[in-house]
Formats: sequence, C-alpha cells, structure tokens
Amino acid sequence: MAQQATPVRTARLGRALGTEPTAVSGVVLLLPGGEETSSRRPSPMLAAASVRALGRRLTRAGRTEGLAVHVVHYRFRGWNGSEAHLAQDAAWAADEVVRRYGDVPVCLAGVDMGGRAALRAGGHDAVNSVLALSPWLPEDDVAAPPEPVKQLAGRRVLIVHGTNDQRTDPELSFRLAARAKKANRDICRFEVHSDRHALHAFRDEVHALAEDFVMGALFGRAFSRPVEDALAAPPPLGLRMPLASGFGRSLRR
Repeated sequence: MAQQATPVRTARLGRALGTEPTAVSGVVLLLPGGEETSSRRPSPMLAAASVRALGRRLTRAGRTEGLAVHVVHYRFRGWNGSEAHLAQDAAWAADEVVRRYGDVPVCLAGVDMGGRAALRAGGHDAVNSVLALSPWLPEDDVAAPPEPVKQLAGRRVLIVHGTNDQRTDPELSFRLAARAKKANRDICRFEVHSDRHALHAFRDEVHALAEDFVMGALFGRAFSRPVEDALAAPPPLGLRMPLASGFGRSLRR
C-alpha cells in the first residue's frame, strides 16, 4: 500500500475583520503571539484572540480610508530558530496582500512573538510601517548575531512595552530600538508604566496609540503630539516615552 505524502502546511489570511472595503487603500496584517520552539499547528481561534480587539478598533478607525485588517494564521506555533517560521509567514502574507489588493501600503502589527515577526519581516517592499506590542526578543548572546534591524530602514516603527513585563524583557526591545534608530530616525518606543505583558491595565490607551500610529503611517493623518515628539526626539528620550494615562481622550492638538 502506497504511503501517503505528508501535506504541506501553508499560512493563510483570515477573512477581513468587519466589512471589507470596496476599494482597499491600506492593509494591517495582525500577527498573533507564538512560542519559541514548536512544530504544532496553532489554534486559529486562540491565536486570533490576542489581536482581535486591536483589529476591531483599527477596522473602525480606517473604515472611511479603505483599510482592510486581516489576522495572519501561521503554519507553526513556533519561531523555530533559524527557520524563523513566523517571520516567513508574515512575509508571505505581505505577498498575498500585493496579489489581492495591488500596490497598497501595509502595516505589520504583532504582539509577543508576532512582534518579533513584524520587526523581522518589516523589510518587505509592501511594508511601510511596523507596530510591535510587547515583542518577544532573544536574550543577548555573544555567540549569536544580534537581532537584525537594517531591514527597518525607511519604515515607521512603533514599539510598546510594559515596564513590568515578566514574559518579554522590555530592556531588550529598548536595545533593539536604539540600534535601529541609528539607521532609521522614524522609530519610537513607548513604555507603559507598571503594566504587564498583555498590557491589560492600559489597554484603551495602548489601542488609541496604535490607532494614531497606524492611521498616520498608512494614510498620512497627522500624528498626535506625543507620537510626533517621540519620533523626533533623540535617543534615549524617544525610545522611553511614557504612555500617559488617558491617552486617546483628546489626541489632537
């Protein structure tokens, strides 16, 4: 009896959140968290849960601009060392956006290990911006090359991290941002004082900040004053910007 071939796993895009615009003029690809090492297939429902609230907010904010928001469903749960599976899937998803929608700007928005994937795949030609929330980054290792940052040149980048995050070290995202800032002035990083990995305590403020950044990066809306100041400030000031309680209630100057 012939042995059946193992099916090849493929990444996929979830359906657009909300009603997909008739004419799409920008896309956000939501990259859920993952694990450091795992060959198991993720649960689509559980993976999407970590980014769905943010996706709904961005969908509402970009409805009149022609924004489409999709969750990326990975082939594997794990990053898996040099395979960098989640970053590969993020790049595939950007390719798929080009195939479906043509030449539209893309923002990669990731949480946890998805934040690492967003940063790593940010060099894709279709990507003009990267949003990384509580990104998982590897510990410094003199025997291994540092996490790359050159691919972020020419992109607008926002990193958000809670100062009490015990799953992903906020100091590592600061160090990466500092290295990236040397080649790319359009990078900023906000710190959420006393918040933890999931950023639940200040979720409204974090989502308002994300909305402000994404709408500005994709569609040219004016950034709020705090984001403008963070992008313009030299390090370390623009990379340790405190996210004020109540941010989003009066965004515009």
